[in-house]
Amino acid sequence: MRMSSAVLTAAVVSLAAVAVPGSAAAATAAPERSVTDVVPAPVSAKADPAGGFRLTPFTVIAAGRGAGQVADYLRDLLRPATGYPLPVVPSVAGRPAISLKLGHDSRLGTEGYELKVARTGVTLTANTADGLFDGVQSLRQLLPSAIEAPRVQHRTWTVAGGTILDYPRFAERGAMLDVARHFFRPDQVKRYVDQIVQYKVNTLHLHLADDQGWRIEIKSWPKLATVGGKTAVDGDPGGYYTQAQYRDIVAYAASRHITVIPEIDMPGHTNAAQSAYAELNCDGKAVPPRTDTEVGYSSLCISSPITYRFVDDVVRELAALTPGPYLHIGGDEAHATPPADYLAFERKVQPIVAKYGKKITGWHEIAKSSPPVSAIPQYWDFGGENADVAAAAARGNKILMSPANHAYLDMKYDASTKLGQDWAGLVEVRDAYDWDPATLVKGVGESQVAGVEAPLWTETIRTSDDIEYMAFPRLPGIAELGWSPRATHNWDAYRARLAKQSPRWAAQGIDFYRSPQVDWK
Repeated sequence: MRMSSAVLTAAVVSLAAVAVPGSAAAATAAPERSVTDVVPAPVSAKADPAGGFRLTPFTVIAAGRGAGQVADYLRDLLRPATGYPLPVVPSVAGRPAISLKLGHDSRLGTEGYELKVARTGVTLTANTADGLFDGVQSLRQLLPSAIEAPRVQHRTWTVAGGTILDYPRFAERGAMLDVARHFFRPDQVKRYVDQIVQYKVNTLHLHLADDQGWRIEIKSWPKLATVGGKTAVDGDPGGYYTQAQYRDIVAYAASRHITVIPEIDMPGHTNAAQSAYAELNCDGKAVPPRTDTEVGYSSLCISSPITYRFVDDVVRELAALTPGPYLHIGGDEAHATPPADYLAFERKVQPIVAKYGKKITGWHEIAKSSPPVSAIPQYWDFGGENADVAAAAARGNKILMSPANHAYLDMKYDASTKLGQDWAGLVEVRDAYDWDPATLVKGVGESQVAGVEAPLWTETIRTSDDIEYMAFPRLPGIAELGWSPRATHNWDAYRARLAKQSPRWAAQGIDFYRSPQVDWK
């Protein structure tokens, strides 16, 4: 591959930052990290302190067949701080390289990878591009934290030596962002995507509609966005995504190997829609907008045919915009919907989702409607017994675990936390980490768990800094519960690894909570 003059210039300028082998600088440049420091903890990690690989202006990234997109992502990840060109080439012979390859290793499944770092080069292999992408997230943690800086850092760049063999415990590791209570621009959502992928999160659940605001353009019902999208909690500015903006968010997430799961909460949490369209109310009168944070008071008109025409149109348009297999239909806190009506609604709505080629996920209340076994109820309560959820698991449904007292990122850390709520308790870093998805709910064991998700509700969240402060450092621990083997779960070991992440967050400009439970580096 021929380098451009600009790239060559960058390479020459960067030579000054490279320690020549055998020099004093090379002799003293020890890797800042070890393969045993990675978060989430790998299945197997064996360090080789003498096997570090040094990036130079002449390092290339060799992308085998099918590895090009991940190789380009890695190049773009490493270029800003190193200033090195790191060209992506189809093959390499006799040059220091990071090699990305697709193979057929039965140990790795669809998201696993094997990473080998030696003085002569780095080799990352996986069965799929998703696996390569996950491996890149581990590789970036083997470089000094300054690799996350947005501008050139003149220093030596050594990848810690050793071997990692890794694959996930559960298929789904998710994060949810509530954009209904407060609206977040597309660039803010993308920023969060880039932050969460570092910890092998593979789904982004967007809570697009609630009592306080409707956030997605539906062309057959335009006032949902233009009227229902005007409001937010406390009368703050609203907003909504055009269909083009939503498609762009979905595509950006896909480029980071994240699947977007959109949620339209119903039959409750629907005040914004009912304020925009009077015909969604049983009396035919539009309700006033609501900007408070009460729950459980709203309900679609279960007996009205217009309700199901509305649901059909919304699901049809949203399904066409969303390539992922799941649509989230909410279903929680429908206190204003009588139980018989709730069941009637679910039994009419669930086939609509199937009609447009999608599977159902929803809050765990949907379990009482005996949904198809492809449906994933999302458990949000405090753990213990839940007969409906246990029965769904027994029928074959996988359960997604999001216990509010462990995984809700909007809970306060302690009584003095200025943001967040405390209805599910105070959730410190250890509380977010010290639980087991396979023992949380009686009757739902390891094989019946779909994975974990960390929801962030935004009643008190207004800025990207707010998002970051509540998500970090708790999100990485919840991601580890979803990815790492149960045998690796150990708070003392985890808190030591977590502490080493903080310089990385600082380099990225992430505003995180410095929990007194962790000895931050």
